[in-house]
Amino acid sequence: MPMSNPLSSGSIALTLIVTSFHSIPASLANESTAQTERIAVVGTRALPRSVDDSPVPIDIIDAEEFERQGSTDMDAMLTTVVPSYNVNAQPISDGATLVRPANLRGLSPDSTLVLVNGKRRHRAAVITFLGGGISDGAQATDVSVIPAIALKQVEVLRDGAAAQYGSDAIAGVINFVLKDADSGGRIEARYGQYYEGDGDTLNLAANLGLPLSEQGFINLSAEYKTADPTSRSVQRDDAAALINAGNSVVATPAQVWGSPAIDKDVKLFVNSGLALSENSDAYLFGNWAERTATGGFYFRNPNTREGVFSADGGDTLLVGDLSDALNGNCPVVPIVDQIPDPEALAQVAANPDCFTFYQRFPGGFTPSFGGDMLDLSLTAGVKGEWANGLYYDFSAGAGRNEVDFFIENTVNASMGPNSPTRFKPGRYVQIEKGVNADFSYPMDTWVFSFGGEYRKETFEIYAGDPASWTIGPLASQGFSIGSNGFPGFQPRDQGSHSRENIALYTDIEKSVDDTLLLAAALRYEDYQSFGDTINGKLSALWDLSERFKLRGSVNTGFRAPTVGQENVRNVTTQFSATGLQDQATLPPTNPIAVQKGGKPLEPEESFSYTLGAVATLGDLYVTVDYYHIEVQDRISQTSPLTLTDDEIQTLLNQGILDASSFSSVRYFTNDFDTTTQGVDLVANYRLSSSWGDTTFALAYNWNQTEVTDFNPANISDTKVRLLEENLPRHKGNLSANHRTGDFDGLLRLNYLGEYFEDHLDSEIFPIEGKAAWTVDAELRYHMADGVAAAIGAQNLLDQRADEHPWQGIAGARYPATAPVGINGGFYYLRLSYDF
Repeated sequence: MPMSNPLSSGSIALTLIVTSFHSIPASLANESTAQTERIAVVGTRALPRSVDDSPVPIDIIDAEEFERQGSTDMDAMLTTVVPSYNVNAQPISDGATLVRPANLRGLSPDSTLVLVNGKRRHRAAVITFLGGGISDGAQATDVSVIPAIALKQVEVLRDGAAAQYGSDAIAGVINFVLKDADSGGRIEARYGQYYEGDGDTLNLAANLGLPLSEQGFINLSAEYKTADPTSRSVQRDDAAALINAGNSVVATPAQVWGSPAIDKDVKLFVNSGLALSENSDAYLFGNWAERTATGGFYFRNPNTREGVFSADGGDTLLVGDLSDALNGNCPVVPIVDQIPDPEALAQVAANPDCFTFYQRFPGGFTPSFGGDMLDLSLTAGVKGEWANGLYYDFSAGAGRNEVDFFIENTVNASMGPNSPTRFKPGRYVQIEKGVNADFSYPMDTWVFSFGGEYRKETFEIYAGDPASWTIGPLASQGFSIGSNGFPGFQPRDQGSHSRENIALYTDIEKSVDDTLLLAAALRYEDYQSFGDTINGKLSALWDLSERFKLRGSVNTGFRAPTVGQENVRNVTTQFSATGLQDQATLPPTNPIAVQKGGKPLEPEESFSYTLGAVATLGDLYVTVDYYHIEVQDRISQTSPLTLTDDEIQTLLNQGILDASSFSSVRYFTNDFDTTTQGVDLVANYRLSSSWGDTTFALAYNWNQTEVTDFNPANISDTKVRLLEENLPRHKGNLSANHRTGDFDGLLRLNYLGEYFEDHLDSEIFPIEGKAAWTVDAELRYHMADGVAAAIGAQNLLDQRADEHPWQGIAGARYPATAPVGINGGFYYLRLSYDF
């Protein structure tokens, strides 16, 4: 099989080098296909190699693993098949509800580098302000925009790789390899629903391979999805008290905890390649995706919500004087036994110069928060081999992710009766561009690689509609400013912030006596904002015998702070011991942040090593790998820092005129160090009998994080515990896939260990979460002519997290970050046609 570029290089390792654009002889087609399924291109710049021959641990997940799941969300699918990958529900978590944060090997979401066809994927515009501790402040890639039907395989490199790929690869690398067939395709329809009768999900997807002349291909994939919201709520104690006191218009439940509604979720991917000559190929791939997600927010109690209904904790209603001279003689409305005084309230209603939001929302209100998201990318390049044997790969790419926020069923209280109830608080945009030049040269048993990269990252903030941030006439009377729950970005917040960086690298691999593979990598990067960094890596694979191999690596790494983390401004509503409070996130260089210890961000630095073994014992294949990762100067948000009256006045003097509504501030900081260690165990066994073929797969992860140093002024003890215990220490699954005739079945047993949660992001509501077992099952029947029908269930036995003692506080029946999820069992039907 001719290959135009068998030596991929640089931060790019293309799957296209495995499946050449030139035709494959029929006699080799089956052999090639079998080989491709076992070949990984991440973790090396030499020939793509079998996972057995890799000096670092790599998981290869083929397309069928994703097809045979009830969920169609990429994050959820990955957490099922990669034990060290974790994601949870995030039902009321600000931007995290729109782009759920995911964690690989116990580190923050933006410590995992995401590639598509070996190319660096742009990150999302959403910054996770409320992320359960470990994900607080992360700005990671949104992998949910990648449709499963577009994938040929996914490669998960479970090793630090910053010396090879640059920033963000401290935890590892995930490479999504797109399908590259030039014929055939697949059409799929899937419907599912939770056992409780909600969360109806419809997914339609298609893939089509077409020839691009006789020397290339174009592969197209599309997916459309809708998902109804879920509710796993109980009535809040305060809402129940209102109802018991006679308030008949309070909703039941007043606040919904559940998965968001997903609407207009459309994903398109294209992957193409063309042989320009015997020794050069061109390639192009990209995507377009958009969706609307809408989730819940906290209930606004009609007696106590500060700045809307009251200004004294619920003793009296907040009544606004609408007269120009403030002489409307508005009465005081006392609240007795949960009910505002009817006579005083009637006087307010009869006086056109007086106003209270109780008149409009006697049962309180609960905002709905969401966003319209758009994701675009395009990458193109040319690769080949020159006459002197030097392989080259030149490429350029750009990606854009934006989220246009909206919030409904809320008010800008300072506008009084003129306030709308729907707002567009503004928009975040993340833009990344990159150019790469990569080279590899084989010399007998040596492979020498080198190259360079230029990247530009831009983070943009667009102001919201005026009503979302304007200071209305009632602000001076104690009414809150901005759309309640998510105040809009003001014109002073608007702007574009960019940073450039360049990188140079070299990589050497040496085979010694056919039993020992040695590799070394060195990378230099220079960032416009904070300077340069040099990182290196050494790895080795030692074949002790045909059945047993040892492997290991040691490397240094880094993660650069994102431009968004350096410049973002945001106000979020967060639960506290005294009720809802508005907390402002300021740039670390803001004067108030500086006064509280803020300073310009520096990159995180890491040192890590792995040691593992690979054993092939007949039909049993086993790998076990130990990893140890030390990260210094980790970037996260501080805990909420209370503002003094003088500091609020300083913010007001800076022109931050809504600062009178702030109770505390946070900022991004390099303020703690961690040591993470763990073990990954993977085992596969195939059994053939007269009853059919059965494949068993075991995957287990043990992960432990210790915060070794932190600044107690900024990082609380509870946040330290979240960093160490919010993710389960033990996680794994055992699956059996049996096929006989036209039927095949899948049974998977999952284990999710204990965890800790500070419920409502508040230190006074601790939850000690218990371990859980779940079962997934599917039965599929293969009909004639490529048609297959399947019925299955995820969490077949409807396992739930234990109900917790604080559910009456805000109405959440289950812990929000429970690894088992909050929704329970989900059944689904799937019909597919392969052609």
